[in-house]
Amino acid sequence: MDRRTETLGRIDLFRSLDARAIGILDTQCSWRRVTTGQWLIDYQDASNDVFFVVSGSVRVMIQSAGREVLLRQINVGEFFGELAAIDGQPRSSGIVATTDVTIARMPAAVFRAAIHAHSDVCDKLLGTLAGQIRILANRVNEFSTLDVRYRIYAELLRLSRPDGTNTGRAIISPPPVHAEIAARVSTRRETVAREFKFLERAGLIERRRGAIALSDAHRLRRLIEEAINNG
Repeated sequence: MDRRTETLGRIDLFRSLDARAIGILDTQCSWRRVTTGQWLIDYQDASNDVFFVVSGSVRVMIQSAGREVLLRQINVGEFFGELAAIDGQPRSSGIVATTDVTIARMPAAVFRAAIHAHSDVCDKLLGTLAGQIRILANRVNEFSTLDVRYRIYAELLRLSRPDGTNTGRAIISPPPVHAEIAARVSTRRETVAREFKFLERAGLIERRRGAIALSDAHRLRRLIEEAINNG
């Protein structure tokens, strides 16, 4: 393993800390390399360590009605496992590597001590948790009020970023496969494939090399709002 990657200096939560504080935390972590497809945490696992992604990416997965549902992706610089470290309860979801990943594993006691010792780290953590709660609340609302068609639209908008050349357009890069979208909205891959064909015929999405372009993101948002209002 490249020793240069073994530092929490890559983690956004600790951006405000100086090199000495980072170095101390580095020595209190165990470091491991995980290969693509390997599970790091199982649902209801009793461990309470916190994991920091210093290279690669992982996904948060749960089982729902016999399907795997993708809650969110965690990329380099982010972390997971903080809930179990805070409340000591079993894991609320499973974590699987989507690429080869370098992980720092920090004991719960060390994590809590760092939060209490550095108010700016605590504030950053609180902001992160608040953002996650808002995202999950929005998704719960979508699942309870929207048909699968509009949940797909909402997920495409969530995955996209604005196209700087056109305010009405948005870009998703790299483009997600149908199975990924299906896992995100709890449906079947075939349903997503049919909906993509409809969106292409309607001129709302365009396939590009290495990307999907949302031709009229404003219209997609209006369709979702109309579905919510008429629900």
